[in-house]
Amino acid sequence: MSIKFKSRIFVFILSLLVWLALTDIKNVQELIAGSIVALLVSLTAGHWLITTSKQKHVLHRSLYALIYFLKFLREMVKANLHVAYIVVHPRLPIKPGIVKIKTRLTKEAAITVLTNSITLTPGTLTIDVDEKKSIYVHWIDIKSKEVNECTELIGNRFEPLLTEVFE
Repeated sequence: MSIKFKSRIFVFILSLLVWLALTDIKNVQELIAGSIVALLVSLTAGHWLITTSKQKHVLHRSLYALIYFLKFLREMVKANLHVAYIVVHPRLPIKPGIVKIKTRLTKEAAITVLTNSITLTPGTLTIDVDEKKSIYVHWIDIKSKEVNECTELIGNRFEPLLTEVFE
């Protein structure tokens, strides 16, 4: 079975599940309509979701995705508390600036999730990603200007788990 066909099957199942979750199915016609819509979605866009075969088992990647999600929630709570501290502090102790971090991730999906995680964490905002896998981040409270230290403080919070999920 080709990767393109597997991707279309996965997109069909995912689209059908979304249809079932969003609609209140009362008869067979609605289920048939959802199946037709899922089929159309999988035929038109199904080949874009999975583009390469993964080396790690899906259960391994799912477990690490769950761990990543919990880690992301923890980091988001910590960042929210830090930003709240800065906002209520009378002297507003911020040191904003743009820093550069490096990533070892190779898959576009993994880099996208990493940059979105950085942006969704209060106090940091991803500005740009270049071809050399450098990510430019606006940081509300710069701790260092060294690339390696910034990479450790910002990117390495999520990167090891994303490596297990995507690489």
